[in-house]
Amino acid sequence: MSTPATATNEPAQVKLSTLDRFLPVWIIAAMILGLLLGRLVPGLAAALDSVKVADVSLPIALGLLVMMYPVLAKVRYNETGRVLADKKLMITSLIINWLAAPAFMFALAWIFLPDLPEYRTGLIIVGLARCIAMVFIWNDLACGDREAAAVLVAINSVFQVLAFGLLGWFYLQWLPNLLGLPTTSGEFSFWAITLSVLVFLGIPLLAGFLTRTIGEKTKGRTWYEDRFLPTIGPFALYGLLFTIVLLFAFQGDEITSNPLDVARIALPLLIYFIIVFAAGMIVGRALKLGYEKTTTLAFTAAGNNFELAIAVAIGTYGVASGQALAGVVGPLIEVPILVALVYVALWSRRRFFPEYAGGQMAPNRQDSHS
Repeated sequence: MSTPATATNEPAQVKLSTLDRFLPVWIIAAMILGLLLGRLVPGLAAALDSVKVADVSLPIALGLLVMMYPVLAKVRYNETGRVLADKKLMITSLIINWLAAPAFMFALAWIFLPDLPEYRTGLIIVGLARCIAMVFIWNDLACGDREAAAVLVAINSVFQVLAFGLLGWFYLQWLPNLLGLPTTSGEFSFWAITLSVLVFLGIPLLAGFLTRTIGEKTKGRTWYEDRFLPTIGPFALYGLLFTIVLLFAFQGDEITSNPLDVARIALPLLIYFIIVFAAGMIVGRALKLGYEKTTTLAFTAAGNNFELAIAVAIGTYGVASGQALAGVVGPLIEVPILVALVYVALWSRRRFFPEYAGGQMAPNRQDSHS
């Protein structure tokens, strides 16, 4: 998406490439294609799962890396210090991501799935897995703060490694027992979670940092941002669409064979994504963080690390388990809803943020989203 540095009253769709303008269409088509492939091609899921990286199918892992690299190559890493200095943003993000959001998912899981313990457990695991991949795409499309997204995701990744197992015990055993509810056993591999973070965040983050550092040093920032980034930019969405096709192909048969179960899992997820995103936007605006940081706060809070949730569910409970199905339904709901919330964020920009009132763009954001 393109964000001009000067005031403009042009319709938003004029500034978008064909790929960006019809993104919801491409995503829906990718979801349908994946479901059809999973349903009609025997043995496809087994073939996709035959080779793994960090407990995730190799083709899906490659799609995620291709998706994340261009976005992380856009980050101005020398500006991340200003994000770390913003204590309001840091503290608010940690509270929403690690206190409010998991507790909210726990409540939704018990409210909507009290009689289905496998799906309920799967939803709770999804709530514990904070996003480290697709959030970069949604944040970039909504013209959020790239540097803030990189910092917040990195911090969430550290917490994910350190706290995932502890929070899993808290929400699956200690808290249900305290409330007189049935408990669920679950042992999560510390090394599996660490490997997931290192692969799906560490590799593209390092590649993006080295690309910008070397590119600017050899060719200068103007060439890097005006020539190189527009060239690699579309590959983020190509990787996203490729990943969506594979994800839905992976569990296409399960999803189409259990439509009522999928619907029951989908409803609390739908509520979760909308409410957590709205809470992030409202809190960010109340704290006067500005549109870009507020948007980044909202998307990093609402998004979930579906690849980790699926890997943990499969590794702990089995590939055919209800917990794994709940993990797969996560992106089934997250992808279209967060795409819709990109447009909600852009709509809110000129209505609720003074720095964008009347079509005026923020003076401190002199870069272009490609």
